[in-house]
Amino acid sequence: MSDSFDVIVIGGGPAGYPAAIRAGQNKLSVACIDEWKNHDGTAAFGGTCLNAGCIPSKALLESTELYHRAHEEFAAHGIKATDVTMDVTQLQKRKSGIVKTMTQGILALFKAAGVTALQGHGKLLSGHRVEFVAHDGTRRELTAKNIILASGSAPIELRSAPFQSPQIVDSWGALEFPSVPKRLGVIGAGVIGLELGSVWRRLGSEVVMLEALPDFLAVADQQVSKEALRHFKKLGMDIRLGAKVTGAKVTGDAVDVTYTDAKGEQKLTVDRLVVAIGRRPYTKDLLGPDTGVELDERGMIKVDHECRTGAAGIWAVGDCVRGPMLAHKGKEEGVMVADLIAGNYAEVNYKTVPSVVYTAPEIAWVGLTEEQVKAQGKAYKVGVFPFLASGRARAMEQAQGFAKVIASKDDDEILGVHIIGPMAGELIAEAVLAMEYSASTEDLQRTIHAHPTLSEALHEAALAADKRAIDSINR
Repeated sequence: MSDSFDVIVIGGGPAGYPAAIRAGQNKLSVACIDEWKNHDGTAAFGGTCLNAGCIPSKALLESTELYHRAHEEFAAHGIKATDVTMDVTQLQKRKSGIVKTMTQGILALFKAAGVTALQGHGKLLSGHRVEFVAHDGTRRELTAKNIILASGSAPIELRSAPFQSPQIVDSWGALEFPSVPKRLGVIGAGVIGLELGSVWRRLGSEVVMLEALPDFLAVADQQVSKEALRHFKKLGMDIRLGAKVTGAKVTGDAVDVTYTDAKGEQKLTVDRLVVAIGRRPYTKDLLGPDTGVELDERGMIKVDHECRTGAAGIWAVGDCVRGPMLAHKGKEEGVMVADLIAGNYAEVNYKTVPSVVYTAPEIAWVGLTEEQVKAQGKAYKVGVFPFLASGRARAMEQAQGFAKVIASKDDDEILGVHIIGPMAGELIAEAVLAMEYSASTEDLQRTIHAHPTLSEALHEAALAADKRAIDSINR
C-alpha cells in the first residue's frame, strides 16, 4: 500500500468524505482517515452526522411524529387507531439499521471513487506529512501534496452539569435511551435541544427545557420564533427562558438541577438530563508542531474564503472552521476544496446556506432575518402567506405556520425566506436556488407552481410582498 498521495483527508464526516470522493473523481490519489468509534467499539465513516446526529435523530423524529399523529390527528381523517403503542426497542433497532446502511454506503462510494479508506487517528505533521495510527495501534507516516483537515466538532460540556452517563448525557446519549424517561430535562433550547425534546415529548416524557438566553430561538426570524414557541408549548414542552443552570447532581437514578432565572434560585428534578448547549471544533491531537496552521480564540482553524489555512497546501473544512456548523455547509466546502486542488473553478456562497429545524412543524430559513435587514437600514418589503390558506396543507391536516419572503424595496431582490410549517425543510430549497441566482420576488411571482401543493405558499408569499396575493387577504 502506498504511503504517498495527492490528497489526504483527515476526517470522514459530512465535510471530509465528500472531499475525498470528489478528489477521487478528479483522478487524484486520495486517502481518507477517520477515527470514529461507536459505543460498541465498531469503527464507521460518516462522523457525528451519520452516526450520532443528523441521520439517527431524523429517524427518531420521523417515527415519533407518526406515533404522535396516530394519537392526535388520525381521528380527524376518520381513522380510528386505538391502543397505539410504541415499541422503543424496535424504534431504536430501526434507527440503528438506517445508520449502519448509510455508513456502509460510504465505503462503497469510496471504492467507486478510488479512495483509500483508513480507520484510525490522523495527525498533521510539518512538511506535508501525516501520522496515521490505526485502531490496532499500527503506525504509518503518510505524505501528500495537499492535506484537508475535516476533524469536525464535539458537544460542549457544561461545567455546572458535567456528563455522567446514563443520567446526564450529550445529544448522542439522548438518541440512545432504551426507554422513555418519565421526566426529561434539556439544557439548551436551540436546534438540537428542540429536536431531542420533541422526540421524547411525543412519546410521553415530561420535558422541561432550560434556555439561558432571554429570547427563544434567537438565531431565527423572530416572527417565526414566536410562532414556533406557541406550537412547542401546545405540544406540552415546558420551555423556560433566561434559565441559567448552576448545578446538576446525580442522586440515585435521578438528577437534581439548580438554575437561576428572573425570580431567583430554582430547583428541578428529572430522570435524565440532556446537555445541548452547542458544539465546539474538535482538534484534539490534530496538529503537530510547526505545521503553520493556526487556531482562533474559539479553537477553530483559521482559513480564508476558499478554506485555505496559513500553510501552503493545507486546507480545512466543515465544523472545525468558521461559519455555521451544518453538514451541508461542510459538504460544499469539502467539494470546493477538492475541485480547487484539481485546478477547477469552485466556490461556496455563504449567503445561501439554509438552516432547518426538523420538528413539527418544521422550521427552515435562508438569508437575512427581518431583524438583520432592519438593522442594516435597508428599505425592504415583506410578504407572508399562512398555511391555513393552503388547500394542500389543510388536506394534510397540517395547516400550521406560514411562509415569509423579505425583499429589497429598491430592486426587488430576495434577501431572506423563512418558513414554519409542513415540509419546510424541503420547501426552502426553492428559496435557496432563487437566491443563488439573485432572484426577485417578481421571478417567484411569475413562476408557475402546481396546484394544490405546499410550494404555492412561497409563490403566494412573494405575491404578498407586493400586496398581490391571490389566496390570502393582502394587508
